[in-house]
Amino acid sequence: MSAQIDSKRVSVPEIRAHKNAKPVVCLTCYHAHTAKLLDSHVDVMLVGDSLGMVIHGLETTLGVTLEMMILHGQAVMRGAKKALVVVDMPFGSYEESPQVAFRNAARLLAETGCQAVKLEGGSAMAETIAYLTTRGIPVMAHIGLTPQRIQIFGGFKTQGRTEAEWPAIEADAKAIAEAGAFAVVLEGMAEPLAAKITRDIAIPTIGIGASAECDGQILVMEDMLGLNPSPPKFVRQYASMGPDIEAAVKAYAAEVRSRSFPGKENVYAMKKAV
Repeated sequence: MSAQIDSKRVSVPEIRAHKNAKPVVCLTCYHAHTAKLLDSHVDVMLVGDSLGMVIHGLETTLGVTLEMMILHGQAVMRGAKKALVVVDMPFGSYEESPQVAFRNAARLLAETGCQAVKLEGGSAMAETIAYLTTRGIPVMAHIGLTPQRIQIFGGFKTQGRTEAEWPAIEADAKAIAEAGAFAVVLEGMAEPLAAKITRDIAIPTIGIGASAECDGQILVMEDMLGLNPSPPKFVRQYASMGPDIEAAVKAYAAEVRSRSFPGKENVYAMKKAV
């Protein structure tokens, strides 16, 4: 019996075809219920290792494990029926060798059902990207500000501020595109450099704190919704859910403490009827 692939779901070739065309809409996602809300509006959901900071309260992404990524990847796949789901490979799961990377990437695909993985790094990861893609694992790359290398950068600093930095980053972009990545995230990158890379490589660029000229954009959903009290400067907040949630909890707590919480009348009515 031949296997059938759900034709309704966005595919890797469809994302690749967005190059110089309709912008790719991406958001991070970590839960089944939010995946259902996003599914009709985005092309790509990224189960990012940012979940370590957003969900688990870690200071960086370095403490995120493969098991954590699998758990959240499974949750998102339960809610996403249309969007392409990409799962981040966490720090330490792919750098050692292409073979180790394949073993862990294969586990991510098999145990979550996701359609692709994402890993950080440019030229140094080209061999690994080629190894994965030639063995059937689609790879989204990530260059510029790469949070898993935050210790080397000395903080979340914009990359490519001076033209002297450009050649190395441009070489990274060229290397990962030639290695077979189907798209690349450009994070925390000076706008002129991100725009130039977008023009120069054949795969879609997806910006986060980069250029509006990228072939798509991605944001951390919690940042976009106003759930992060200290979002990055480049983030436009489309909602203020943080204050709204706190106000709702405060109102609920006040009602409970005053014994006027919803449902009290119904409970009393039932008791009288009995």
